Formats: sequence, structure tokens, C-alpha cells
Amino acid sequence: MTRLSRRRLFGAAAAVGGLTLLAGCGREDPDPLVRLRSGGDVVIGLSGERPFGYTDSSGRPTGESPEVARAVVAELGGNGLVAVQTAFDELVPDLLDGRFDLIAVGLTVTPLRCQQVAFSRPDYVARTGLVVPVGNPLGLQTLAGVRRSGATLGVLSGAAEQEYALAAGIPSSQMVVFDAQSQLVQGVAGGQVAVGALTRISLLDEVRRNAGIAVEVTRGFEPEVSGRPAVGAGAFAFRPADSGFRAEFDRGLGALQASGRWLEIVRPFGFTDGNLPPPGLTIDDLCARTPDS
Repeated sequence: MTRLSRRRLFGAAAAVGGLTLLAGCGREDPDPLVRLRSGGDVVIGLSGERPFGYTDSSGRPTGESPEVARAVVAELGGNGLVAVQTAFDELVPDLLDGRFDLIAVGLTVTPLRCQQVAFSRPDYVARTGLVVPVGNPLGLQTLAGVRRSGATLGVLSGAAEQEYALAAGIPSSQMVVFDAQSQLVQGVAGGQVAVGALTRISLLDEVRRNAGIAVEVTRGFEPEVSGRPAVGAGAFAFRPADSGFRAEFDRGLGALQASGRWLEIVRPFGFTDGNLPPPGLTIDDLCARTPDS
């Protein structure tokens, strides 16, 4: 498995519109639930991945996950959000190290991640997509097809697609790891890899913002893990010890989804009612597969 680059982003403090991008948390009370109930800020981890969690041109953190988190925090009586920016593959370690209270980047729920963090109720469901050169010369539509073709696959460092690719039988020697989704898409456009895999919403957003780039996004699919489809669902991630905070956040998120406000918040980021988790889908269901499955 080849790594093209590794970076870590730490921003200087900059207060913008009630949200702050920080290199460190600077929290007065380390217990997020106490802070929330007393009208304080909640600290979120971001990684600059559109349209899930990033900063806009003014430096204000936004995206599907921060906007949903902001609405939940407001409903629960909190003051607002403080954002800490870090590399995608450092999000879980930094959460566990206490740099922020929750991860708000649309983190896909996988059994391996379930062993490390405590997830909220599902925030959304979304299919995986492939980014390929215009015309899709290899006719790739699934990870199984990538394996059969022997084509070099680009994946995002630490992303669920790495797990999906390995489960599909794609050897690590056939993968190239990128540190950002923009690098992944540019890698396909520039011929460094034949195909890239990521959440389809992310790929469509990246291609839309790069008019004229010579790539296209395939239709969405559910990767197979141990012979059955793996539901692509994203959620907010918490430290396992913060069970009270997670329960309160879950309550607020459930109310937001039931009221219809969730869809109003996420629609500007390319989400539709088709991305609303089905009522019967639970985190226990998503975590149920064993890490080897």
C-alpha cells in the first residue's frame, strides 16, 4: 500500500460567526455534558472533507455534520460549537486523546471503528461510489470489479473504503492511499490511479467543484462484506466514557430527524430524504459484524 503524502492541519484560533477553529480545545469544563447543560460550547473534530465537515471561504466550519451538530446542541441548551481541525486518519486518536468532544465529519460506522468509539444513532445513509476517467474505460462499477480488473485503487487514508476494499479481496499492493479527497480525485484525473472509491456524495461534490475535470462518478452501490451488503451509514463519534453526553445528543438528533428539520439542514449539502436512516436501522445493527467479516 503506497502513501502519496501525509499532512496534519492545525489552525490558529479564529472566531467566525459563533464558531471557532482552534489548534486546541481550551474548554473550561472537561465534561461535555456538564458544559452543554450549563450553556457552554461543544468541541467538534473536523478534517476538511466536503460536504460532511469543512471550513468555508470565510473560515467558518460548516457541512452536513457540523450544521446538524449545531442544531442539536442549540436544542439541548448549549451555546454553540468550537471546531478543531486535524487530518482524517487522526480523528479517532485525537478524540480519544481529548482534543474534542465528538467527531462531526459524517464518519462511516464500521465494526473496527465500533471497537474504538461510541457512535450516535445513524445520522444518514449513503452509498459508495467510484470515480473513474471520463467514459469509464475499464467499465468499473463495484469493488469486486476493481479486484477482477487488477486496476490500481485510490482510497482515503483511514476511510471505510479501505476496509471495504480489503473485504472485497483487493490486496494492499493494489491500493494507493491519499490524505484528502481532493488528492484522491486528482489522482484519478492525473492517471496516478485507475479508480478511486469514496462515499458517492463526497465524490459528486468534489467533481462538481472542479468543472472540466476529466473524471466521472459511477452509480452508487453497497460494498459486500462477508457475502452481504454493508450499509453505508454515518454517525457522530464519541468517547466511550461519555455515555451521558452521547445519550443526550442522540435524543436531540432523533427529534431533529423526526421533525423534518434534519432534511432542511442537510439538503444544501446534496442530501435528500433518501439519505434519512430507515426507522429500524440501529448502531447495534451496524456494529454487529465482526472485524474479520
